[in-house]
Amino acid sequence: MELSVVNIGNSKGIRLSKTILEKYNIQDKIEIILETDYIILKPQAEPRKNWEKAFKKMHENGDDQLLIDDVFEDENFDEWN
Repeated sequence: MELSVVNIGNSKGIRLSKTILEKYNIQDKIEIILETDYIILKPQAEPRKNWEKAFKKMHENGDDQLLIDDVFEDENFDEWN
């Protein structure tokens, strides 16, 4: 695929088609990886995006309870001293 380099103010840039943006799930940012003979454009992942909303909803639904006890019956903390 060939793209034209276009003027953007004092800089230059490329335009990605809607098809490419959708196919690779490119939203607001990309990561650019510079190699010796080529450049890689990679969608910037935001794996924790919207976690705050999800945690709030979990709390409202009472789904934020511990699944296992945080202290076991046979734990001995003396050995850590």
